[in-house]
Amino acid sequence: MTNIEERMKQMRLHGMSSRWDALMETRQHHDLSLTEGLEILLQAEAEDRADRRFERLRRSARFRYSATVEELRFGADRGLGKSQVTELATGGYIAKGESVLITGATGCGKSFIASALGHRACSQGIKVIYFNAQKLLVKTKMARLDGSAFKLFDRIAKTGLLILDDFGLANLDKKQQMDLMEIIEDRHGRASTIIASQLPVASWYNIIGEATIADAILDRLVHTSHRIELKGESQRKNCNIVISYLFETKIYRGVNMTGTGVSIIGISTIPLSSS
Repeated sequence: MTNIEERMKQMRLHGMSSRWDALMETRQHHDLSLTEGLEILLQAEAEDRADRRFERLRRSARFRYSATVEELRFGADRGLGKSQVTELATGGYIAKGESVLITGATGCGKSFIASALGHRACSQGIKVIYFNAQKLLVKTKMARLDGSAFKLFDRIAKTGLLILDDFGLANLDKKQQMDLMEIIEDRHGRASTIIASQLPVASWYNIIGEATIADAILDRLVHTSHRIELKGESQRKNCNIVISYLFETKIYRGVNMTGTGVSIIGISTIPLSSS
């Protein structure tokens, strides 16, 4: 190992070290000027650090699905427009502290879309946290009991993008109303929130319960929000894909996987009739 390689490893310049090794192995360093070589090494280090940061942010977010914007299936039949998602993918709504409200029936891809937008935010260096809404409110309740509430609320407030999935599965009690109000208030105009729910936004008043608190929460969420109202059949609906061969027919029992993150669940084989 040369002195240069040792110094790079000591300084944790992993990207530069890897690219330096490649240049030495291929003897390309002989053909480069000092300026060209430095530019290549610095670019390699910048890319390596960006990749490592993305991986840290992605793991920390704990997304429900490993999803990307490129995997989404667009169409008027789904209520998902490519232009709207392309705009959201730029991250401008996060910089402005705007919310994204995703509604639609069970299985239509709400969680997948939320995960995809969160994944894109991580790639842009933004810290994201992903919670099932009910589990988060249980977590805030426990935090108040063990004295860690301030730390938890502060962490949520300082996160660039908060994703609340499956909001509205149960009515909120008084403490949950106040906790949700505090979370939304702390983030209003400063950080972005994505909420995915089976229920239309108009029904969220009933879920929150108390009219004054519901008005305050929804006023902060709705007026500057981007709305995605999904429609159509469940993307998890079972389907049969029949592939015929000369001697057998295979039936794949699975799902329409595009934009859902759901995998094929079984395969069966049926011999062809001899007729």
